Amino acid sequence: MTVVIYHNPACGTSRNALALIRHAGIEPHVIDYQKCPPSRALLAQMIDRAGMSIRDALRVKGTPYDELGLGDPSLSDDQLLDAMLAHPILINRPIVVTTKGVKLCRPSDVVLDLLPDLLLADFIKDDGEPALRDVEIASDDPGLAEMLAAAQLPTGDLAEPGRTFFAYRTLSGALVGYAGYELYGADVLLRSLVVPAEVRGTGIGKAIVARLCRRAFDAGARRAWLMTTTAADFFEAIGFKRVERSGAPEAILDTRQAKDLCPASAVVLSRPIRL
Repeated sequence: MTVVIYHNPACGTSRNALALIRHAGIEPHVIDYQKCPPSRALLAQMIDRAGMSIRDALRVKGTPYDELGLGDPSLSDDQLLDAMLAHPILINRPIVVTTKGVKLCRPSDVVLDLLPDLLLADFIKDDGEPALRDVEIASDDPGLAEMLAAAQLPTGDLAEPGRTFFAYRTLSGALVGYAGYELYGADVLLRSLVVPAEVRGTGIGKAIVARLCRRAFDAGARRAWLMTTTAADFFEAIGFKRVERSGAPEAILDTRQAKDLCPASAVVLSRPIRL
């Protein structure tokens, strides 16, 4: 398989994606896009093939994004591309191209979508977080209900429409958790996040949230919401902020989780979803 990665060696996510490609036994063609940026036509084509908008592919952190006023929603795609070509650091990274498609690989283990689906040795990223695969599952998957019930989490609405669920495994195939979401336009309710007690505290939960938010982002979500009675500290540690229940969107407050299944004492948390 031929693999091309548009890489920034100073970026941890980009380094992890490159390491995962090599972990799969593939030596990619590595392009330092700051030294050798793609042509305008190629950049636009890759972003389109990745199913993203030009704005989605802009890097904000550590770039002249604010200085250049690129948050202005009136700017056209052509103007945004002009800025990205003039300042390649604005191109979010890493972009990976294989015969299976093109992706902006954030989180880095999204690169596995583009590689052969083979069992591999487990992989730990340079921040200590494990790389995971996710597989979409049916709402009646017995393992999902069993693990949620064991953790005393709600199961009463699993079969209702509008839910999307995933099982998460290490690269060697070990099942390490489940999670799901309900999509309401640009808002998404994260729900049914559960990991076995024996792997808690190993970075699995954080890795699952990152994967789940990316799947929701690809489906159109730009802000994540959740409710919890026991894990508020965990979610705050990974960037969520507490929100008064009255401050949540009506669609989120109308969910079964909010109205029936989570007690009124549940903490509401939210954070934007950005790549």
